Amino acid sequence: MKPVKIAHVTTIAGSLQDLLLNQLRSMADEGYAVTGISAPGPEAASLEARGIRHIPVEMKRTVSPAADFLSLVRLYGIMRRERFTIVHTHTPKAGLLGQLAARLAGAPIVVNTVHGFYFHDRMRRLARQFYIAMETVAARCSDLILSQNAEDVRTALREGICEKDKMHHLGNGIDLAVFNPERFTRGDELALRRKLGIAHDAPVVGFVGRLAARRKGFLDFLAAASEVSRRRPDARFVIAGAADAGKPDAVEPSAAREYGIADKCVFLGNMANAELPLVFKIMNVIALPSLFEGVPRAIMEASAMGTPAVVSDVKGNREAVLQDRTGLLVPYGDARALADAMLRLLDEPETARRMGAEGRRMAAELFDERRVFQSIKDEYARLLREKRQ
Repeated sequence: MKPVKIAHVTTIAGSLQDLLLNQLRSMADEGYAVTGISAPGPEAASLEARGIRHIPVEMKRTVSPAADFLSLVRLYGIMRRERFTIVHTHTPKAGLLGQLAARLAGAPIVVNTVHGFYFHDRMRRLARQFYIAMETVAARCSDLILSQNAEDVRTALREGICEKDKMHHLGNGIDLAVFNPERFTRGDELALRRKLGIAHDAPVVGFVGRLAARRKGFLDFLAAASEVSRRRPDARFVIAGAADAGKPDAVEPSAAREYGIADKCVFLGNMANAELPLVFKIMNVIALPSLFEGVPRAIMEASAMGTPAVVSDVKGNREAVLQDRTGLLVPYGDARALADAMLRLLDEPETARRMGAEGRRMAAELFDERRVFQSIKDEYARLLREKRQ
């Protein structure tokens, strides 16, 4: 019997590589024939090297009606030609275009994973209604919608995006074998500090993610870092991530000069998953003052490494951080509160160690990606039975 053909669709190849590769490999190991579809990118070669076929389709990350229509036509053509049994979409733009194309092409099963709804309470009313309408249209094409956080499930039902039995809470996970603090010694930490030019006893505050002013709150991070630096001149700031290319709120590393902390910041750029665990290990605290999340991978990874977190009190973040247990929640957009929370964890090392240990326990219990993969496989099997595929 031929293996069931599955396509996973994202806007950019980086999402397939950085967010979904382990999931795709797990599906392939289960016997599925897995293909990734996204805009072309350097990550495509890495996917192919790991046994995941890649089909490039130009897709823009911002709303562009003419380009989006062309992407939809191209996706439709690919899905008609390839005859995938399951089309599984991710991220807002690919979720809309991929689900529409799959349904028009007659794909038997269409699944979407919500990595955090794009609309939010701070959005202008008309814009919010537009994005809710787009999610509602896309949901009509789905057999199943999987949400990384529970709040989005409640939001979808409240806004009438889909019926209750169509949307399930999935959660999110990471590779706990990779993000394991026992893999590293104090010597490893000291060697990385020397490489980065950071003193062995200097407090380190971290940021991991796209450098985006509003979406990830990176300018709030820099403002808070400036205040931390004023009160703790020995503090250093380690930032892993690059400017959010293609987005209007992208921030370049040079912005640190405007906050007077360029000499206190170490910008590492985008890093492979295998490089990140030791970076988390040298952090005393990680901060993520984002606008919204699914369930933030960087915070799950930091928790697994025993690093306490300071995050904005928004959906997604609230599922990754337990207030006063694994970290601290602060109001979104409040750089002073963010700085105060960072300083608290730097000035109270016992509190930071306690939260870090609790975060590690939470990660072991809730953030194992193998549980997420098995849930998806179970849903695939159920849908295949119901559709008699």
